[in-house]
Amino acid sequence: MGIVYIGDRSVGKTHLAMELANPKNEHVKVLSPDYEALKGMLFDDTTASVKPTDAAREVDLRPLEIQAKLASGLKSIEVKWVDTPGEVWREHWQKDNPDKWHKFADTVRKSEGILLVLNPHRSLLPTSIASEYPTQEQWCKRFQRWIDFFRYDCPKAKHIVLCLNKADLFCKVEQEAAKLAFHPNGSEMTWRNRHIYVLQKYFHPIQQPIEQIGQSTTGLSVQCFITSIHSRSLLELPWIYLANYLAR
Repeated sequence: MGIVYIGDRSVGKTHLAMELANPKNEHVKVLSPDYEALKGMLFDDTTASVKPTDAAREVDLRPLEIQAKLASGLKSIEVKWVDTPGEVWREHWQKDNPDKWHKFADTVRKSEGILLVLNPHRSLLPTSIASEYPTQEQWCKRFQRWIDFFRYDCPKAKHIVLCLNKADLFCKVEQEAAKLAFHPNGSEMTWRNRHIYVLQKYFHPIQQPIEQIGQSTTGLSVQCFITSIHSRSLLELPWIYLANYLAR
């Protein structure tokens, strides 16, 4: 039943989606809506920045059709981008807005793929910007709530993809992209090897709970990635992975 694309507020989902739709692609393209249509909806030319999410508005389910070029040919996946006010993840909002929450939850319950975008934590970042992000302890506690969400609200999920975004702030993206790169005719690293590398290097504070997610549900796979709008290769990887397993 497709894939949902979610994440906390101000995590960079809009930037990632817009850049994914950029015509200057490698192995992944957004077929619909196209780049100009997305830009018209999401970008403010006056401020030269992405339009902020209105905390008071309803949950938007934006459909995206994404095509990936794999060794087996071109494969397409249907994605529901859940553009939400940040408050949607808070219990009081869910209780105060049951119809909106149930609409969102119903979409998630039917989905076989979940792509979750996460912010980095302070321990990964240079001191000059670290205070703008959660501490490692706060980050770990927040992830525990995501685990509960996966466990109770994603019964049909077969693939959960975790993307630690803004990689350009905490690593040398060109170097990591070269190591992790996908090549349609064969890559040096398998998906499993990529996952282990990223998990141990960047997700290590929550490595144990991530491993437990996959072990707790038969047939469920969890894959970790790092993403950045400044690296096309890293940006495309999670979508190539999902197309490899969930393409129609």
